[in-house]
Amino acid sequence: MIKYCKEPELESPDLICGWPGIGRIGTLAVDYIRRAVKAEELGEIEPLDFFEPNKAIILNGLLNSLEFPSSKFYYRKTDKKDLLLFIAEEQPSNESAKIYAVGEKAYQLANLVLDVAYKFKCRRIYTSGAAITQTHHTLPPRVWAVPNSEELIDELKDYENIVLMSDIEGRRGQGFIIGLNGLMLGAARKRNIQSICLMGEIPYYLQGSPWPYPKASMAVVKVLTHILGIDIDIRPLENMSGKVEETIDSFLQNLFESEAIPQQIRDQIRDSIEKMKSINTSGPITKEDERRIMGHIDEFFKKRKKGNEGAN
Repeated sequence: MIKYCKEPELESPDLICGWPGIGRIGTLAVDYIRRAVKAEELGEIEPLDFFEPNKAIILNGLLNSLEFPSSKFYYRKTDKKDLLLFIAEEQPSNESAKIYAVGEKAYQLANLVLDVAYKFKCRRIYTSGAAITQTHHTLPPRVWAVPNSEELIDELKDYENIVLMSDIEGRRGQGFIIGLNGLMLGAARKRNIQSICLMGEIPYYLQGSPWPYPKASMAVVKVLTHILGIDIDIRPLENMSGKVEETIDSFLQNLFESEAIPQQIRDQIRDSIEKMKSINTSGPITKEDERRIMGHIDEFFKKRKKGNEGAN
């Protein structure tokens, strides 16, 4: 069920959706736009049918309430374009398999979002997420695009820094999108609503990191604001991106110097990353590189987490 707090009159708005995923790329991009345009809250999806409580609020020694992940809608009328925004703190998941956006609950949630789009006569829906690829964190991320309608392909090819996912070298015109980003494309097409998924590139050696990746979010924001014809200040996002990049540099340096990783593996990691850094265009992930590097990066994260447990 959708609970509205306002019902404004909007003229053919576009809906921009963001939900959690790798690097928080989608949620960070959409929430940044929400704050920049000063969007107002429109309503929310009642969480009881989709999520378990994530926090118990205690007041004066007694249970006061349960807190659930939020799934909220916002709106803003601009000079050039009316906007709807949807930001969710969680995606429905299959607990047994720990897979996002599968099953009946995910499909129901997607259609509730589409109900709002239909109610306000949305022209188009944009979703946003991550494209895991063999790039380097010092390189400018591209934005991979997947439309749900063939008529959108030529339009997307005209935009700067966008590449169609099917055109990525080595994919042979194919690809897949997991989670609500992919599900929304199909559900929207079934209801005859144009939809485009925009995915910012993130290096595959960061896919398990605990940090957001604002560099890719910024690339998505630039594309979205250009398409929508709105102008916002992205300098705060640029500053955040610079700080995160410094953290990544420090992490990689620690990774190379970690005694838990053999010298031979450290040399392989360094050589692979330097090779990626020298490539002007990123490409698909190779299984050999992924197995060799990701296993040791995951091990490093686990050791750091265990070492920090005593300070929490």
